[in-house]
Amino acid sequence: MTSRSSADRRQFSWRTVVYGFTFSRRRVHRRAADTEVIFLDWHHPWLFFLATGTMLLSCADAFLTLQLLDRGMIEANPVMNAVMSHGTALFTSTKLAMTAFGIFVLVFLAKARFLNRLRTGLFLTTFFTFYACLVCYELVNLFSLS
Repeated sequence: MTSRSSADRRQFSWRTVVYGFTFSRRRVHRRAADTEVIFLDWHHPWLFFLATGTMLLSCADAFLTLQLLDRGMIEANPVMNAVMSHGTALFTSTKLAMTAFGIFVLVFLAKARFLNRLRTGLFLTTFFTFYACLVCYELVNLFSLS
């Protein structure tokens, strides 16, 4: 009779993260009764594109906002205007942290349904579209001021 090793094999490491990301097993629900379960190991690559794209557009929005403020425009968002009064570093970090947190929550709940009708992942598409339009608007204003 052999004795069991007392070492716990379930220790966290970056290998665990990479392996779990690369070889995730739960891509769909196992049973029809599991349709209420919304958390899976794998998300569609489109969500990755939307999450990354929204974050990049948010960074572009922060940069273009600072450029437009230097050229005499005003910040229309009263909350971000109040944060801006404390400095550009706090403005940028607050804006990016709020966007990152929102994206994280929306990706985590991407399979959930809002009001039993709309998938939460659709909100990520809406925010991506909003940021794309906002960055285009800021670029038009930046070029018209130059």
